[in-house]
Amino acid sequence: MWILTCYLGSNISMFEFGTEQEAREKLKDMKGYKILSEVVYFNDPCFQQEIA
Repeated sequence: MWILTCYLGSNISMFEFGTEQEAREKLKDMKGYKILSEVVYFNDPCFQQEIA
């Protein structure tokens, strides 16, 4: 999951995207200070170790 946070003046907006590509496309159109973050959960399958 990707989160785009935008600060413009005294307003803060946050948007959630399923893919990095979607988030980066929106990032180009936004004004203000922007932060793009990837949310990674500790229990995602890519972080699980197999127990022998």
